[in-house]
Amino acid sequence: MSVSNESNTPYQGYKWCARGDVNAFFGLMLDNLTGLFFLVILLSGFGFPTDFAIAALVPGTALGVLVGDLAFVWIAFRLSKRKRSSDVTAMPLGLDTPSVFGITLFILGPSFREGVDALGLSPTDAAYRTWHIGIWCIVLSGILKLALAPATNWVRTVVPRAGLLGSLAAIALVLISFIPLSEILGHPLPGLVALAIVLTTLIARVEFPGRLPGTLGALLVAGLLYYLMCGLGIDGYKFPTLSPVEWFPTRWLESWQLAWISDGSDALHYLPIALPFAIATVVGGIDCTESAAAAGDTYDTRTVIAVEAVATLVAGLSGGVIQTTPYIGHPAYKAMGGRAAYTLGTALLIGSAGLIGYFTVLNDLIPKPAVMPILVFIGLEITAQSFAATPKRHYAAVAFACLPALAVLALNLSDQILGDPALAKAGLSLADLKANLQENYATITMLSSGFILTSLLWAWGLAASIDHRLKTAGVVFLVCAGLTLFGLIHSPLAGSQLFVPAGPAGWGDIVLAAEKRSKVFEFAGGYALIGVLLLLWTRLIPSRPAGDAVTDRSDGLD
Repeated sequence: MSVSNESNTPYQGYKWCARGDVNAFFGLMLDNLTGLFFLVILLSGFGFPTDFAIAALVPGTALGVLVGDLAFVWIAFRLSKRKRSSDVTAMPLGLDTPSVFGITLFILGPSFREGVDALGLSPTDAAYRTWHIGIWCIVLSGILKLALAPATNWVRTVVPRAGLLGSLAAIALVLISFIPLSEILGHPLPGLVALAIVLTTLIARVEFPGRLPGTLGALLVAGLLYYLMCGLGIDGYKFPTLSPVEWFPTRWLESWQLAWISDGSDALHYLPIALPFAIATVVGGIDCTESAAAAGDTYDTRTVIAVEAVATLVAGLSGGVIQTTPYIGHPAYKAMGGRAAYTLGTALLIGSAGLIGYFTVLNDLIPKPAVMPILVFIGLEITAQSFAATPKRHYAAVAFACLPALAVLALNLSDQILGDPALAKAGLSLADLKANLQENYATITMLSSGFILTSLLWAWGLAASIDHRLKTAGVVFLVCAGLTLFGLIHSPLAGSQLFVPAGPAGWGDIVLAAEKRSKVFEFAGGYALIGVLLLLWTRLIPSRPAGDAVTDRSDGLD
């Protein structure tokens, strides 16, 4: 699949732009553009002012993509020169799609509603408070990733791929692929056609007529159908109303005045949600680097993670609220024939759209059902690669990792129903439901809290057991017990807040309320008992010979 530097063709410099960059560009660019769309769409569902989001949150977020992709273009030139190979494909970077959903649905949206409903702030003041919380989360995420960059090779050797990729597969399948279906099937004629074109061209690898890139073909065909339905006056289809464009928005520059620092205390209890997403991108970056190496482009893992960390920091310090990450699709872009031009084009378009302000026009004119199928493709591709890059014996561990993410999906739907104004108007709330429903809701809430870390640890523990490494599995579940006692996983509190299980009253809300302790202690006790049981089990079964343990992490099959 790769072209080595031992090729008989003399090296004549890096051919950084090729025909394949066209298809790769539309794939990567529309992927990032869709992420920005979803940021604005999901926030608007919470009542967050759209004009504020576009002027304050979008530019810095887009700037992070610009900086990160430009850095990867430069690194591709260096790799080409070092390898003396002209077909190097630049590492793709963009908005972290899981963070688009996770940060928006679990941090930005709830914090905005808290500001309006609980604190009585005006929508603008609540938006500023939410923006500052988002900046805190992304800046600290960047710092954490930068700190972890030197240790990435160690992480790769310690955690099995089932653990590293299982949590990504959970997010990809349950959140990235499923949630866009509501938008796609809400307008089924253009949506299903776009979905069929994307899956046929990008997954089945069937060339689109006229050799158009599949992503562009889906946008053109489904977009035409959408506007045709608008012209025919079909129910649910309306021509878009163009919003006023704020050219060269300046509100995002307020982030450089550092007013957001004063809202650090408000951001504190959202960090247990944000930081696992940062850890997940580090994990993903490790695997992206491995997949790129398998395709023939060997990048230094520490450099890749450091670039995404710096890009995330630049985004956060400039008012961005979504972190950047390397994309796991490098082998697919290389198979398309992409070099570095597709990454450069994405950097320039996404960066300029946010900073100049024409993102507003794109947001209004591009029909969402025509581009949302790209997210379905991304989710399916990540899920498929997660299984393909994992030894077959660990498939059950990857599937096991998906279960906590299902709790997130169930909780999201339940919260939408319970938060409906009609129930509040009727004086109904969760407390009015049957006792067993309240108990099930509480259990699902705890399972969903810190689900990325839970998924990683569950998959790690099961993979270790499959390999008969019961001592390792026992230690993993003892770690789960310790994390549960402080809310890093399975927090019963709103917003997945951290806590200490007990302490003096003077510590305030950081001490877990007495009525919440029973369930937390039971969760922790269950994990602790499993850990002890597995450690004792190692004394009751014969040790597996050293040669029987499969340690090669590079092959996808036994």
